[in-house]
Amino acid sequence: MTERLRDGMRHALKNSPLQLVVLPGTESRSTPSVVLPDGRTDIPLVLIEVFLRTQEHDPHAIIECKRIAGSNTHLCREYVIEGVDRFAAGKYGGNHAVGFMVGYVLSGTCAAAVRGVNAYLSRVSRHADRLAPAMIIEGQTWQSRHARTPPSEAIALHHAFLPLDH
Repeated sequence: MTERLRDGMRHALKNSPLQLVVLPGTESRSTPSVVLPDGRTDIPLVLIEVFLRTQEHDPHAIIECKRIAGSNTHLCREYVIEGVDRFAAGKYGGNHAVGFMVGYVLSGTCAAAVRGVNAYLSRVSRHADRLAPAMIIEGQTWQSRHARTPPSEAIALHHAFLPLDH
C-alpha cells in the first residue's frame, strides 16, 4: 500500500512546480547518540530548495503509514502507539514541528477510523491528543497536537485517511 502511495506521489510531482523528492522508506536513528537504527520511516520527503540552502541530508518531512479500521481496537491502538507516539517521542521527525500520518482504512469509513482512534485516546485519558477535523480534504483529513517526551516544542500531526474498500 505504501509503495503505491509513494509511486502516486512521485507521478503527481512530475507535473508539479514543487521540487520535492519522495524517498524510499529508510531505517532511521532518533538521535545522533543512537548507534543502531531504532525506527523505519515509511515515506521521507526532501525539499530540494531546503537541501540546497542548508545541505541538510535528513528528511525534511516524514509520512508514517498505518492500517486502520474504526471497529478494530487493536489497529486503533497501533495507530497511536506505533505512529503518533513515535512522533511525540522524537523517534520520527525529532527536529520537526510538523509530521504526517496516513491511515489506510481497511473497512468502514474515514470518520469511523477517527472515532476509533479518539475512543482509544479517551480510554487511556489522552483527551488533549484527540484528532480534530482539518479542512484540507473535508472528511478525509484531521489534525492533532502532541506534547513531546522529553518536554520540548509540541509536534503538530496532519492525518489523512484513505479508504481501501472502493
